[in-house]
Amino acid sequence: MSFFGRILAKVGIGSAAVDTVLEKSAYAPGEEVRGIVRIEGGAIEQRIEGIVLAVMTQYVRESNDTKIHHNAEIARVRVTEPMTLEPNSRHEVPFSFILPYKTPLSIGRTPVWIKTSADIASAVDPTDEDRIHVMPSPGQKVVLEAVESLGFRLRQTETVYAPRLGRSVPFVQELEWVPTGGRFRGKLDELELMFLGDSADGAELLLQIDRKATSLLGLFAEAADTDESFVRVSLSGGDLSAGSAHVAAKLSGIIANYS
Repeated sequence: MSFFGRILAKVGIGSAAVDTVLEKSAYAPGEEVRGIVRIEGGAIEQRIEGIVLAVMTQYVRESNDTKIHHNAEIARVRVTEPMTLEPNSRHEVPFSFILPYKTPLSIGRTPVWIKTSADIASAVDPTDEDRIHVMPSPGQKVVLEAVESLGFRLRQTETVYAPRLGRSVPFVQELEWVPTGGRFRGKLDELELMFLGDSADGAELLLQIDRKATSLLGLFAEAADTDESFVRVSLSGGDLSAGSAHVAAKLSGIIANYS
């Protein structure tokens, strides 16, 4: 490669282009994501050290009463080894990986996308971003149906900064429900649900149970935020396999103890 060619590569003129093509646009946590990465060479020969796919999302962090949006990487997968890309050449690289269980659901405004990056020495790295729709996994679907059957309606969701709860990621997705019917109407202001862990073997939940003030003492408790209880709930694979009615009965008993 001539000196002039190296300068062209460095400023991104004639550099490679990448495009990720997914098999479909909707996935559930724990599902296999498949597709191909199309790589097209530019006007000059270039060395690619590797191509990486990253599962990305966005969370909110509050600072001085201001909400700031941050991008976060959930997982990354390397799909190619180092290679030399000839001028105007074309390649297709197949890939597959499991969408992490900690990926937020596409409920509300939380975006999830696959970011493709090509590591090219001394060049402007070409990238590609493909947004995906994340559906509830079978286990999550059972839990959501169970909560709904207890008379709760999903009011809003938000993915927020919570490094202690998120464990390997700095966020957790909060699903906020309000009782519109059933035994908890008039007893709770709201119920927040967070999936802390989800797998084929079960699910771990965190419930934030916000009791409704029904007395002067309750009003003082509400003002001091002492009317809220945080409860961890572990559901086995057997619980989830038994269906939403079984899970609803289990959750109802737990919520009743704090309402």
